[in-house]
Amino acid sequence: MLPTPESLEGKPVPHVTFKARPHDQWQDVSTEQLFKGKTVIVFSLPGAYTPTCSSSHLPRYNELAPVFRASGVDDIVCMAVNDAFVMNEWKQGQDAASITFIPDGNGDFSEGMGLLVDKRNLGFGMRSWRYSMLVRDGIIDKMFIEPEKEGDPFEVSDAETMLRYLNPQAKVPEPVVIFSKPGCPHCARAKAALDERGLRYTDISQSQHINSSVLRAVAGASTWPQVFIGGTLIGDADALEQHLASTAVSGTP
Repeated sequence: MLPTPESLEGKPVPHVTFKARPHDQWQDVSTEQLFKGKTVIVFSLPGAYTPTCSSSHLPRYNELAPVFRASGVDDIVCMAVNDAFVMNEWKQGQDAASITFIPDGNGDFSEGMGLLVDKRNLGFGMRSWRYSMLVRDGIIDKMFIEPEKEGDPFEVSDAETMLRYLNPQAKVPEPVVIFSKPGCPHCARAKAALDERGLRYTDISQSQHINSSVLRAVAGASTWPQVFIGGTLIGDADALEQHLASTAVSGTP
């Protein structure tokens, strides 16, 4: 049986040393290094590359990382019972530079949390149950543990639930997507305008099999770049600059 959130809140995190490989060099990382004197969000999941983890759980924490940091969070830790090589490759593939990936390879931390579960029926061996928590100076402030049911429930450990607890008034920026072309000066100008406003964006480049025909089908235009904000087409670099200028006056992102 899984522990209840209330049974863990107010208690210290387990004392564990992780075997990590930042910058492709073995390094011991202790829980003291991760948590002492810091406010840290941890989200733990069954495994790297698994569907919910890769499509929803990790990406949204990565997207909202600036909002969490503006709300007083020092670090966001993604943890799984995987080895350091797997976690490093997953981080690179997910373009998740804003997240600290910690390999709980032996499951010691998950076991200390009481959240190490048997997934041998799937060929996974022992894995972490899905959960998230807010840790202040090594003490668990808030726990969100997924309900104990069949499958892979994903109901309460998501980034939005954590943000509502941490800062209900936080303003979540609209997602930004830019269709760009390598070597395009107007694309570079549009990205610089977004960077200047501190707006994170997903860059879909022509090199990723996006050609002018696809661009016309998506944006109704064949000139590069084309920028979407919150699902709405803004247009090219000139249109983006006009949009950002107008929203700076109105105070909306």
